[in-house]
Amino acid sequence: MTVWGWVLAVIAAMAVGLAKGGLAMVGMISVPLLSLVMSPVQAAGLMLPVYVVSDIGGLLAFRHHFDIRVLATALPGAIAGIGIGWAGAHVVPVWGVTLIVGVIGAVFALNALIRPHLSAQKRPASYGRGTFWGVLSGYTSFVSHAGAPPWQVYVQPLRLPALIYAGTTTWFFAVCNWVKLIPYAALGQLNPSALAAAAVLTPAALVSVWLGLRLVRIIPEALFYKLITWGLLAVSLRLIWQALA
Repeated sequence: MTVWGWVLAVIAAMAVGLAKGGLAMVGMISVPLLSLVMSPVQAAGLMLPVYVVSDIGGLLAFRHHFDIRVLATALPGAIAGIGIGWAGAHVVPVWGVTLIVGVIGAVFALNALIRPHLSAQKRPASYGRGTFWGVLSGYTSFVSHAGAPPWQVYVQPLRLPALIYAGTTTWFFAVCNWVKLIPYAALGQLNPSALAAAAVLTPAALVSVWLGLRLVRIIPEALFYKLITWGLLAVSLRLIWQALA
């Protein structure tokens, strides 16, 4: 990669680390950033090992903070969604999936911002909604590590405490990333050059895990959800623009 490419790669790795430290939406900028200097497929393959190693730091940080019922309702669907993504890897265009993810996230975020009284209503976890949004999250996560918007649509109305929310998100995507290693390896996206570059980027990601954890602990819960909603809107609009471009 060029110097500019390495600069973007380090920023992308730090974004992944912040996401694993609890600032979930930040990680979604990693693949779009790297897509400025390489194909989205290459970018996704490069970032997956960084995600997997960063997951270890995130799981240690949130080992006591997660909701097992939320995970149980969403993970089976997510694994199925990853399988669907693998099966259709050579059929469905990436831009189409990116557009769908962006539209879903933008509609949800705008609804939460325009009608905050609705987003404040707490909803219980359910296998029906968890499976539906889990499939979408797993599928879009497989395509471009962009599983956060569907996941947010399901989890944000549950109104989990900030640390539980962050930890549950970290555990959910850690399992998804471990599962994705199999199809990514089968499709040849985990080549030696990508693994070598990922090894160089991992320290920046691990340091950022700690930084993200510190920020989650000091941000007030109401502000935490507002930041997530605005982050979701910003990333979703970026994905829509990327797909249309």
